Amino acid sequence: MKNYRLVLSYEGTRYRGWQRQGNTAGSIQEKLETLLSRLLEQKVELSASGRTDAGVHARMQVCSFRGETERGAEELLRELRRYLPEDIGAVSLEEAEPRFHARLSCREKTYLYRIWNSESPNVFTRRFQLRVPGALDDKAMERAARLLCGEHDFAAFCSLKNARRSTVRDLRSVEIRREGEELQLYFTGDGFLYNMVRILTGSLLEVGQGLRSPESLAEALQSKDRTLAGPTAPAQGLCLWEVKY
Repeated sequence: MKNYRLVLSYEGTRYRGWQRQGNTAGSIQEKLETLLSRLLEQKVELSASGRTDAGVHARMQVCSFRGETERGAEELLRELRRYLPEDIGAVSLEEAEPRFHARLSCREKTYLYRIWNSESPNVFTRRFQLRVPGALDDKAMERAARLLCGEHDFAAFCSLKNARRSTVRDLRSVEIRREGEELQLYFTGDGFLYNMVRILTGSLLEVGQGLRSPESLAEALQSKDRTLAGPTAPAQGLCLWEVKY
């Protein structure tokens, strides 16, 4: 039985997210597992580095799966590229060491949230950016971001109401870059809670719009109260950017 490491990129616009939802079609995992099971003529189950939400994109989604086949990885990769839809790309496929697991072996992830900060719409990137036409105070957002970095309990920045697992995460950096009228927020950490990056983004945007102070995010963090953090930013601006092992 071989263990494989598959790297994907995808546009999440028309999918219900990464994770297979029972018998409901429309997830990226379900589409990949169906295709791989047909190609390998056996049931294939995929594990991913993270579960992206409906409408969220990925530049680098790493998956692992096991299969018994005489086919080489290059041949299987060609078949994947042949049959996958245009909005899911098989970037690479290789045999991995037996103990490699896409989620459990992951050490760090980076998400990118893109904001089109302009009065003028950009119709060509509307599925990959959130449009915020008003002025944003980048410096205030950077001050707020620094207060959030480090190992903390991020319960206030999570949509799970009754989380059984720990909500402590190490947010190693939040980098805010401006390129013309686009504002880019890079979040790097050891892992992220459900909707965590989108809630962090919504909170930072409120700081940038002058609706709250940078210090209020630190207060929300300490409170562990979801109602004290900002709104959940829309999905289309978010992309799983990089995964490290």
